[in-house]
Parts: sequence; structure tokens; C-alpha cells
Amino acid sequence: MRRGDWDAAWRLSDAALAARGGRRDWSAPRHLQPVWDGTALAGRRVLVSCYHGLGDTIQFARFLPAVQAVAAEVTLWSQAPLIPLLATLRDPPRLLPLHDGTPAGEWDAEAEIMELPHILRVSAATLPARVPYLHPPQAERPAGPGLQVGLAWQAGDWAPHRSIPPTLLRPLARLPGVTLNILQRGPALAAMPPGLGIVAGSDDPLVAASRIAALDLVISADSMPAHLAGALGRPVWTLLAADADWRWMEDRDDSPWYPTMRLFRQTAAGDWEGVVRRVAEALRKAAT
Repeated sequence: MRRGDWDAAWRLSDAALAARGGRRDWSAPRHLQPVWDGTALAGRRVLVSCYHGLGDTIQFARFLPAVQAVAAEVTLWSQAPLIPLLATLRDPPRLLPLHDGTPAGEWDAEAEIMELPHILRVSAATLPARVPYLHPPQAERPAGPGLQVGLAWQAGDWAPHRSIPPTLLRPLARLPGVTLNILQRGPALAAMPPGLGIVAGSDDPLVAASRIAALDLVISADSMPAHLAGALGRPVWTLLAADADWRWMEDRDDSPWYPTMRLFRQTAAGDWEGVVRRVAEALRKAAT
């Protein structure tokens, strides 16, 4: 997947699927359980479950129309905070909030949302990348001069190497013609240095999406705000660790997933200072 040879990845996935023989490992954590048992989705009542992160659901929601085009019925069992946002898809499927039990209804086939590229045999060339595919109401443009830029630096706790120390981002706040809007939420806000920007995020993904839609640019660690900005078709600069996730591929500063995204990669593990220098220079040029 990193190299772009997705056909080879699907052949490996086919072999793993055959080895499982349709069995599911219920002892594994839910987000590590392969769900799809190889059942064809055409003409079926399909349950698509979302067992990974919020950003993963936002990114992989692009595949729902292709499933809806062949299935008799599609239900998306998604994280509850995302339900109002996912309702802004052009043709949303039936939406149910994810919980620890079993969803109500009957299904002929089930898949986890991140299994859909395998099921659909997607390649980097055929990846559906038309944006925006989420359509929240747009908030008012924030007050302030120059470029209105959203900023988020903290990734999930399970991948701390993706997070950027917020003190390193202070050069971005000193650039003329730039107003920083802090999209970061949660405990990471407590580590924000004084004067970095205006706190403008929201714990409600629909409200956050509306605010992002009104910005000129989002700068984010590899986390949900990057996926949200990309799904909204907003310009977004994603800051990546040297050992970046497979979805960002190798040796690219763009992404087939999001046509409005630019990637800034570490050239050495842990070197966020170098990344921020390059981002600051690019932002300085954009603001002039």
C-alpha cells in the first residue's frame, strides 16, 4: 500500500481471508477483528461497522456510495458523535450509533468500513477522491485579518510519535497576515503556549466541520482534523512523522485520498523543527 501496489495488497488480503475460513476472532479487540467473511455485497442487506477512529470513518465514508450502488440496503453503524456529520453525505445510508452490543436489524453481509477498499478492489488510480463529500452548513468566517488558518497538533494517544509539541508551532503565530484558529480539543489544549491562537474547535464534529469549512487552510498532525478538512475539500497541510501511516504512501507531498492536501514529512525521525520551518516558509509565501 505504501508503494502504491494495492493489487498485491489485495492478493495478500484474499489469502488471509481464505485462511480464516469465514471465522471471526471474537477474542481480539474489536478494532483488530477482520469482519468481512467474503460474502458478496451485491443485492444484500449490508451492515458497515466503524470500529476504528473518527478520522478513519470520515476518510473511508467515501466508499459508501459504491456499496450503496450494488447493495439492496446499507446501514452504517458509526460512532455516535459522527452521526449528524455523516447525515450530510449526499445520499446517506441508514445511520445507527455504535455501542458495545449488537445493532438492531437483520443483515446478509457485514464489513468494517476500512475493509471496503479490499472488497471494492480499489487502486490508487481508481480511489474515489471527489471532494467535498461531506456537506455541513458553513459557519461565519472568523474575525481577524489575513489568512484564517486552523491548527491541530495532537494525534491519538496510541500514536504519540504523530503529535507535534505545540511550543514548536509558535513561529506560525508570528507570521504577518495569518490568524491562527486552534482546532485542538481535549487535554492537549492545556499545553498550548500563550498567544498561539484563538481557540475555535468543538467537540461536536458537525460544528467543527462547519468552522473548518469557513477557514482558508488547516494545518494538522495526522489526526481527525486533517481528514475532516480533506473531506470538506478545504486546503489542508498534514504534518507527518518519518514513519508515516501506509495511507500517505511514500515519497509524496500530495495524496490520492484528498486532492486539496499537501504533505509535510519529517526527513529524520523526531525532527518536527525541520517540518515546522518548512511549513512556516510555505505559510509566509501563502500570506503574501
